[in-house]
Amino acid sequence: MTTQEKQNSSVMGTYGRFPVVLDSGSGENCTDENGKSYIDFGSGIGTSSLGYCNEAWTEAVCTQAKKLQHTSNLYYTKVQADYAEALCNKTGYSKVFFCNSGAESNECAIKLARKYSFDKYGKGRHNIITLVNSFHGRTMCTLSATGQDVFHNYFFPFIEGFRYAVANDIEDMKSKIDDTVCAVMMEYVQGEGGVNALDKEFVDAVYEICAEKDILVITDEVQTGVGRTGTFLAGEQFGHKADVVTLAKGIAGGLPMGACLANEKCENVLDKGSHGSTFGGNPVCCAAAQAVLDTVTGAGFLDEVNKKAVYIREKLAAIDGVKSVSGLGLMIGIELENMTALDVANAALEKGLLVLTAKTKVRLLPPLTITYDEIDKGLAILANIIK
Repeated sequence: MTTQEKQNSSVMGTYGRFPVVLDSGSGENCTDENGKSYIDFGSGIGTSSLGYCNEAWTEAVCTQAKKLQHTSNLYYTKVQADYAEALCNKTGYSKVFFCNSGAESNECAIKLARKYSFDKYGKGRHNIITLVNSFHGRTMCTLSATGQDVFHNYFFPFIEGFRYAVANDIEDMKSKIDDTVCAVMMEYVQGEGGVNALDKEFVDAVYEICAEKDILVITDEVQTGVGRTGTFLAGEQFGHKADVVTLAKGIAGGLPMGACLANEKCENVLDKGSHGSTFGGNPVCCAAAQAVLDTVTGAGFLDEVNKKAVYIREKLAAIDGVKSVSGLGLMIGIELENMTALDVANAALEKGLLVLTAKTKVRLLPPLTITYDEIDKGLAILANIIK
């Protein structure tokens, strides 16, 4: 029985997998079980932010794994305390809750927003506005928060208390706001929704309205955060700091970790017993996340991310068959003229390049450490396919 057959016979069929068995990786390249090498322009959906088996990351993980792998949050650990302090200092937030995924980070933010409003205003002020075409996770609550009809099926009844406003339409947003709304939740770049960035004017207006009405702003930076867009948080490019921000994916360089950060207004909303996680803030994950944070915040690192982003976007825009390029930084969407995104992804796989899709677009989320040589090789493969 092959690896694919074995996995398909034992694992629930919830994924549309590409027909390749990945076996090992180094830097920005990985190798399948047959020895074929691939340039990775997807980095595990933006999760392997430093590529495969980065030296500093691997050393941090192995050292911590040999020392203490888990304690639960009934006890303190120095590695969690140090990382929490470093992350809060870098982002300017007051406190953080650690969990295991983006969905859990968003679940925490939703609970925080509703409790903030309940504590201050009582019952009835619980609705949260998200955006049409958004994606916030796969749990029942975060599926309900997701503004895509395709996800609102099968699992009825969904969680009440969510409204969906059209992205970049401030009048539609205003029409959804009333005295029952406690928060607006949005992605600065809608990743799964097609790699579409919000307009700054729309973001400005949302913050202004929410400030007037004491409505919390939650920004889902699960995919945009930790340097992906060229700044540590994408919100820096929009000139705003949300009340609550969620992180995951690239935060720990490939280990399961999420974080929900809160400002001074919200730092004490979730009190003892109101939320929790058995694995959240796991010592090995915190060690990995510290290695990522140290690398991404190192001198000149994000400058290089921005230079690479400009380089890739200019090269892509010049390819015949590319209609447009969207997103921010190294979060890239490619709109095609004559091919489907899935056809390009399958053809790229055959040629030794891993790419992603997002609705009708090819999506690129290369490791932040990718070299110009690997960029050129990968783009040459893409260009030949798209032409």
